[in-house]
Amino acid sequence: QLQLVESGGGLVQPGGSLRLSCVLSGGTLDYYAIGWLRQAPGKERDGIACISAADGSTYYIDSVKDRFTISRENDKNTVHLQMTNLGPDDTGVYYCAGLDSTYSATYRLLVEINVFGSRGQGTQVTVSS
Repeated sequence: QLQLVESGGGLVQPGGSLRLSCVLSGGTLDYYAIGWLRQAPGKERDGIACISAADGSTYYIDSVKDRFTISRENDKNTVHLQMTNLGPDDTGVYYCAGLDSTYSATYRLLVEINVFGSRGQGTQVTVSS
């Protein structure tokens, strides 16, 4: 059974940066597409970025494009989310989720990961001065 553990959250000032990490066990990045999900206070959980198992392609929603970067280290079974220029709207619990899929990264894959993927426990990110 796929298990994921997130780390790297915390309190950061507006304009700051954080790097989240997600370590997989029970599966490998050769077969699992990984997405990062965010649940802001009082809101639904949304997918924000994903990376394909098959070709390493990436997809971002518009609000994080050019600020966030998803990457993977297959030898460490780890996926990262580098976040820069953070703002208060980025506050929330960040989850990584994995889905057995060989599709390239698209919005559809991100939705499927959010709905059907196995998730970790999440890590809190708070952007505040």
